Amino acid sequence: MKNILTFIILFLLTGNTIFSQNYPDKKGFALLELYTSEGCSSCPPADELLGKIQNEYKDDNVYVLAYHVDYWDKQGWKDVFSNADFTKRQYDYAKFMDKAPIYTPQVIINGKADYIGSQETSLRNGIKSAISKSASSNITFETTQNDAKLSINFSIEGTSKNSRLFIAVIQKSAKSNVKRGENAHRVLSHYQIVRQLQSVDLNKAKKGTVSVHLPKNFNKQDFEIIGFVQDMNSGAILGVKCA
Repeated sequence: MKNILTFIILFLLTGNTIFSQNYPDKKGFALLELYTSEGCSSCPPADELLGKIQNEYKDDNVYVLAYHVDYWDKQGWKDVFSNADFTKRQYDYAKFMDKAPIYTPQVIINGKADYIGSQETSLRNGIKSAISKSASSNITFETTQNDAKLSINFSIEGTSKNSRLFIAVIQKSAKSNVKRGENAHRVLSHYQIVRQLQSVDLNKAKKGTVSVHLPKNFNKQDFEIIGFVQDMNSGAILGVKCA
């Protein structure tokens, strides 16, 4: 009887080992997308909070992307980091979540839920909820820099029918001396600034190479590359990776 029990235990242990090898653990994550502007007086507290969260969770699967929208640029001060493409992305989220109007500072976590960017308790609860769920996609990257271009070899496991891979070029921090508008005469601190966002259609290819143009002042110390897979039917983020 003892030998039979030993055999059963060994069989179960072996089975568990094989299972874990075939199905790698897809750890939960939280991708926080902040929509902000230097022209918005409510935005600096959100910028500071997201910088604090980024630093606090730097060793965990929590990622911050700060998109500077352009619809504040006509209110007395043009945000040097603003981009019309980021405004369009925020409008896309409004359609995904059936919520209007858009506003700043808005934070969207994993493409599923939105929060006022300066409300710390709500954001932290959102992060806890997000990282408690397993990722749907697994992303691997290999990067090679050649002057002002970055070549990224990618491989994706687990996507939806209508998915895209997004590559974000992130400037980790910056300061701006705002001279006009709602934040006139203030020096603002920014964190995780999206300088460029590029997408790749994954309907056919789950692996390949994408070339990304880098900002003139790009360096590995002050910048980073974050890639994430998004379901374009629902807006949900399926997986994320820092290159």
